[in-house]
Amino acid sequence: MPVPELSVPDTGRPRPPFHRRRLVGLLLVLAALSAPLQARQAPADVPLEPLLAGEYAFQAGQLADAARWYLEAARAADGDVLLAERATRIAMLANDDARTGQALALWRQRAPDSLALRSAGISLALRKGETRKAKRELVALMKSPDPRAWRYALAALGGGRDPAVVARVMDQLVGAGAIPDELVAWQEFGRLSLRLDAPKLSQRIVAEMVRRFPGEPRVAILRAGQLNQVGDRDQAKALLAQVEPRAAEDPEVRGMLALAYEALGEYGAAARVVATGPQDMRTWGMRASLLARADDSEGLDALYRDLSESDRGHPDPARRMLLGRIAEFLKRPAEAVDWYRGVAGGPERAEARIRIAVALYELGRAEEAYAEARSLQNDASSNDDARRNAYLLEGELRQRAGDAEGEIDALGRGLAAYPDEPALLYARALAWERQDRIDRAEADLRKVLVADPENVAALNALGYTLADRTQRYQEALELIDRARVAEPDSGAIVDSYGWVLYRLGRNEEALVELRRAWGLQKDPEIGAHLGEVLWVMGRHEEAQRYFAESHRLDPANRSLRRALEKLGLPLPAAEEKPEEGEGAVEAGPAAPADASGQASSAPEPAKTPGPADPAPATAPETAP
Repeated sequence: MPVPELSVPDTGRPRPPFHRRRLVGLLLVLAALSAPLQARQAPADVPLEPLLAGEYAFQAGQLADAARWYLEAARAADGDVLLAERATRIAMLANDDARTGQALALWRQRAPDSLALRSAGISLALRKGETRKAKRELVALMKSPDPRAWRYALAALGGGRDPAVVARVMDQLVGAGAIPDELVAWQEFGRLSLRLDAPKLSQRIVAEMVRRFPGEPRVAILRAGQLNQVGDRDQAKALLAQVEPRAAEDPEVRGMLALAYEALGEYGAAARVVATGPQDMRTWGMRASLLARADDSEGLDALYRDLSESDRGHPDPARRMLLGRIAEFLKRPAEAVDWYRGVAGGPERAEARIRIAVALYELGRAEEAYAEARSLQNDASSNDDARRNAYLLEGELRQRAGDAEGEIDALGRGLAAYPDEPALLYARALAWERQDRIDRAEADLRKVLVADPENVAALNALGYTLADRTQRYQEALELIDRARVAEPDSGAIVDSYGWVLYRLGRNEEALVELRRAWGLQKDPEIGAHLGEVLWVMGRHEEAQRYFAESHRLDPANRSLRRALEKLGLPLPAAEEKPEEGEGAVEAGPAAPADASGQASSAPEPAKTPGPADPAPATAPETAP
C-alpha cells in the first residue's frame, strides 16, 4: 500500500547521495563488528568480502542473498557474537528458517546466556510451528531473574509469523501462570492479544487482570477494548463511564480513556474526557476534531464562541488558525476565510493562505481557490515548502473537482518550478495511477528513487503498484523487500508484502502476512486484501467478515470495491461510517509523509487532518 504523498526531510536540506549513505552504513557495520565489545568472546578479523557482499545485498533488498552472505561471514568470524546475531536477524527477515537455525547455532555457541538469543530462538520455534518447544522456552525465559525477561518474551511472540500460532501459545502461557505479576506486563500482553485479533484470548487475559488488579482503571479500559472487539459496545461504554471520574486527576488515564472512546466511535465522549484536563491550543484542537467527527454542532459552536471571545483584544495567530478550522467544521467557510485572513504574519501565514484556498473551494468559488493557490505558488517572499504545497493543494482541489487534466497540469507546473521534487513526483505518480497510466506512474516513482534509492515510501508504492497493476511480481517483491528492510513492522509494507505473495500464488504465506498487517493496522485496504485471499481459498464466511469491517471503515475504498467487483460480490450490508475527517476540513496536501517513506494506503486521495486527534498515552516498550 503506497502513501498519498511524500515530502522532503523536515530540515529542507537534501539528503546525502545514496552512495555516501550506503558507505556510511557499511562503515558503521564494520566499526560495530570490529569494536572490542564485552559480548565478543574471541575477536577475530572481520571477513570483509562476505560481509560487504551481505550488506550490499541487504541494502538492495535481496534478502535471500544477504542471509547467505551474512551466514558465511558469521562462520568465518570465529567467536564474533554481534555478527552471529546480525546473521540471525537478517535470515529471519528473509523468512529463511534453515539459515536462521544455522546462525542461531553460532550465536548460541558464542553467547549461550543472551536473553536476545533466547528470544530469537523462540521466534524461530513459533515460525516453524513448534508450539511445545516455544511454550517451554518462554516459560523458562520469564522465570529469569532479569527484570527485562518478560519484554524479551513479548518480543519473541511478536516475531512469530502466524497470529493464530502466537495466540495459541500465549493462551498456554496464561494457563501456566507464566506472565509476571506486574500490571505493565499484563497490559502489554493484553495489547498484543488485541493486535492478534484473538477475542477469546483477550477475554481470558483481561479476566485475569481484573482478578489480579481489582479497581485498576487501566485494566477497565483494556477490558472495554476487549468487549468492543467481540461486539459488546454497550457494556464497553458502561465500563468506560465508570472510569471517567478518575480521568480528571490522572493524565495517563485521561489519554487512554479518550482513545478508548474514540475506538468505540464515541467521539463526543472522547471530547468530554479531553475537556476535563488543563486546556491549551493542543487540547482545544483535539476537542474540535472529535466534536466534528461526532457531528456535535452544538458542542463545536460553544467551543467556537469561547475561543472567539478570548481572541478579542488579544489576537493570536495559532488561535485564529484553530478558529478558522472550527468554522470549517461548522460549515461556515466564509467565517473561516475571515479568520485566516486575520493571520497577518508569522509561521502560520503560509498555512493560512492554504486554508483560505480550501475554504473558498468549499464556498463553491473554485476559480478563486485556484487563484489563491497560484498566488502562493508565485510569491517569491514565501518559502519553498509553502510554494511547493500550493502546487500540491491545487492538484488536490482539481482532483476533488473531477478535473484530472487540471490536476496533472498543476503538478507539472510545480515540477517545472521545482524539478524532480519528490512530493510533487509522488503526487503525480498517484494521479497517473488513478488514470490507469501505470507507465507514467512508474516513471515518476523511479525518478524519486533515482534521487533517493532508499526512499521507503517510493519503494513500497512502486512495488505495490507493480504487484497490483502488472504481472511483474518478482520485481515488485524485490522493491517491497527493500522497504521491509527499513520498516519491517509497518502495517502498510507488510500488507504490500502479503499482496505480492498472493499475486505470486503463495496464498498460505500471503494469508499469514496479511493477518499480521491487519493486526498492525486496521485499514480498509488491508481488510479488502485479506478478504480476497480468504475468499479465493474457499473461506467465504471469514472473508465476508473482513469485507464488512472494511466497508464499515470506508464504504468508498477503491481496493474494497475492486475486490468485490472482481469476485462478483455485492457491497456488504455494514453500518456506514463517515470517512476520516468528514465534517473535518480537508486541506490542501498537508504534511506529506517524510522522505524516509512512511507507508500508507494504496493510491487514494490524500486527506489532511483538522486539529490533531488525541495522541496515544505513552505505553511501555514492548520489545527490549
